[in-house]
Amino acid sequence: MKQINRPLEQSWRGTYTLFKKEVLRFWRVAFQTVASPVLTALLYLLIFSHVLEAHVEVYKGVPYTAFLIPGLIMMSLLQNAFANSSSSLVQSKVMGNIIFILLTPLTYLQFFIAFLAAAIVRALMVGLSIYLVALWFVDLPLVHPLWIFAFAFLGGALLGTFGIIAGIWADKFDQMAAFQNFVIMPLTFLSGVFYSIHSLPPFWQTVSKFNPFFYMIDGFRYGFFGKGDISPWISISVVAAFLFGLAWLALKMLKSGYRLRG
Repeated sequence: MKQINRPLEQSWRGTYTLFKKEVLRFWRVAFQTVASPVLTALLYLLIFSHVLEAHVEVYKGVPYTAFLIPGLIMMSLLQNAFANSSSSLVQSKVMGNIIFILLTPLTYLQFFIAFLAAAIVRALMVGLSIYLVALWFVDLPLVHPLWIFAFAFLGGALLGTFGIIAGIWADKFDQMAAFQNFVIMPLTFLSGVFYSIHSLPPFWQTVSKFNPFFYMIDGFRYGFFGKGDISPWISISVVAAFLFGLAWLALKMLKSGYRLRG
């Protein structure tokens, strides 16, 4: 039995090694990869809360600053999950050391799991750091902590998977930046981070419901206040469906060696 299991154990040890490498990659520059997003979120918080705190109340009894914080946490979490997996793959391709990973006996599924897990770890670290800093400004309730974790984890997984797809497709840093600037950033800002979609005209409310980022942010916010623009069960179903579809595409690309094997 041990002889049969040894190759499998060694293979998954390799997966853990690749995962550890990816975690150390961003942790060694934590000031840039973790502290910098926290500072950015803090600046958003200070500016928007100062300007709108006395003028906007989205949920009855919930200060605007408190409403804003979950959106900022999820926005930063999603952006950093994407950045971690995409930048790592593009950097490896540009520097030419992707070949050393491809030569290992890891399967495409194990390759996917290692990169995805590292992206989720970075995303959760950034989100938790912003939450802890935000407690200095307002006392945030945790009405449904399991919903909070579920949406944080699935959101990190979804954008980490999308980052893998972008990293496989892109051959240059400017191509990867195009995903960040023209896809991730607009979808994030138009997803209800700073407002409730019920404040929008009916047409734009409908348009917002085609944005998967809306469901991640609204479901995440529901975990804090027990209030949202839509049922968390609908939100988590949409997020899970997008995650399944992107994971299938990423695994298909990895299996075929698309833009990885030259």
